[in-house]
Amino acid sequence: MRRGRPMRDISLLVTTARRKLLIPSSARPASFRAGLKADADYGATAEPDWRRTEFGVRRLEVDGRGVNVIDLGSGGRTPAVFVHGLGGTWKNWLENLPAFALGRRVIALDLPGFGESELPAGEISISGYARCVEDVCRQLGLAEIDLIGNSMGGFVSAELALTRPDRVRRLALVDAAGISIVDLLRWPARTAMRLIAVQAGWGSAQRSILLRPRLRHLAFRAVMRHPTRLAIDLVAEQAGGPGMPGFLLAMDALLSYDFRDRLSEIRCPTLIVHGEEDMLVPVADAHEWARLIEGSQLLLLKDTGHVPMLERPRTFNAALTEFLDGYPHG
Repeated sequence: MRRGRPMRDISLLVTTARRKLLIPSSARPASFRAGLKADADYGATAEPDWRRTEFGVRRLEVDGRGVNVIDLGSGGRTPAVFVHGLGGTWKNWLENLPAFALGRRVIALDLPGFGESELPAGEISISGYARCVEDVCRQLGLAEIDLIGNSMGGFVSAELALTRPDRVRRLALVDAAGISIVDLLRWPARTAMRLIAVQAGWGSAQRSILLRPRLRHLAFRAVMRHPTRLAIDLVAEQAGGPGMPGFLLAMDALLSYDFRDRLSEIRCPTLIVHGEEDMLVPVADAHEWARLIEGSQLLLLKDTGHVPMLERPRTFNAALTEFLDGYPHG
């Protein structure tokens, strides 16, 4: 990925950002028919195929509570730690972990209150989540890491980069929350997140929703641009996170923590990846992240929603690999 050079025909690399106006996302859901016309890169499964990967599951204790951790791969490259967003689990990175485990150790976790991790002993907070990630790294014997976070996980990752700059070598923020979301208590932030939480009540209806393309499109279109273009089994692995006990508590923590005045203190090389059609975090936020973090790189993906690592895993993995392996920075 070279400075100023578009990546394939679906992305735009932005090296400077001056836009400061923060507004709610102007993105609107794609139609069901639009998914039929999406380009071949959208939803194409990455290699190695996650379905043929043995994920090493570990159980750690953080502040007396169990935390579910995936520990995969080995090699001489800097270990990479992946942090999911609100309503997510480690499975948000299914299309990415096997690829990065080929040459390095990769770690993904269920944040407290999500997936197989217990609620924390104290209240949920962004800073508390950052401390949890730090504690997991310490227990696993990790020194310097590359840190990748999506949505709220980007918020958490940036917080850790601020509080432990000695820990984070490189930082990747994927459709990261933490900018305008603290000001947006209306649609599409709080309202959209509460609508996503309705997934918790699917129960026995979940299978029929997944198997019916139009229902699947309606259920996931706030998060994914073209849900019907993703493999059904991959989408099925994403369902259920919003029903976890930490969802509403984490949402309130997400909306109440503001660290924008500190972001200029981040000094590690930073890549910002953002779907241009993200309905939950406006693309203007990506420009603001880039403006506030000096020397950062911004990769915008066309016709992509809130989870580009699942929507365009091949392109995402290629871009992140180049970044972690050290493309010219600054």
